[in-house]
Amino acid sequence: MRRPRSKPPDLKRFGRLAEYNLKRRFDVTSEPAGKLAPVRKKRLEFVVQKHRASRLHYDFRLEHDGVMLSWAVPKGPSLDPSNKRFAMQTEDHPIEYNQFEGVIPEGEYGAGTVMIWDRGTWEPEVEDVGLALRKGDLKFRLYGKKLQGPWVLVRMRERQWLLIKHRDKAATTRDITAAKPRSVVSRRTLAGIARAGGASPRQLAHAQEADASSAVRDR
Repeated sequence: MRRPRSKPPDLKRFGRLAEYNLKRRFDVTSEPAGKLAPVRKKRLEFVVQKHRASRLHYDFRLEHDGVMLSWAVPKGPSLDPSNKRFAMQTEDHPIEYNQFEGVIPEGEYGAGTVMIWDRGTWEPEVEDVGLALRKGDLKFRLYGKKLQGPWVLVRMRERQWLLIKHRDKAATTRDITAAKPRSVVSRRTLAGIARAGGASPRQLAHAQEADASSAVRDR
């Protein structure tokens, strides 16, 4: 006799953060539970989290309408305007996620080590961010510790975008991910974060490999 399928949880109350909550078990992971934040009039936050999950990538997030719009950038942001970086749009994250640096346990969604690689504030260069997102052309300025000046996100097709630096005095061919590989809040490497966060031996090895690859590119 077949056992009845369990009914999926009702996450309607989480609105745009329903997908985020559905993918995580907060009794296991130390990631923050998703809660919509009030829309704020002060300067908007952005964060870039270096994330060694199944592969190394950089999670680029912009605050908008009480959530963090999120894109996974496999090679990380580039300060070279001719170097267009592929960015896959992922589920919206809670604003509290901007503070998360640590280890997502084995077996959980996104398992691996997370670093706050850069953070600061951002400013849209369009009157209507929602309309720009729907059109697939969002121009903005970043005021971070590593990333600054004008940028643009351009959609190629559904959920697939390009993250491009516009030309200004901050533009350079220097690889910023290799030149500045450490956390902007703890100054730790991925391996240092993994050790402090109780990572598994496999996760620690992956973090060490990611650190080593950054060091090689910086030579």
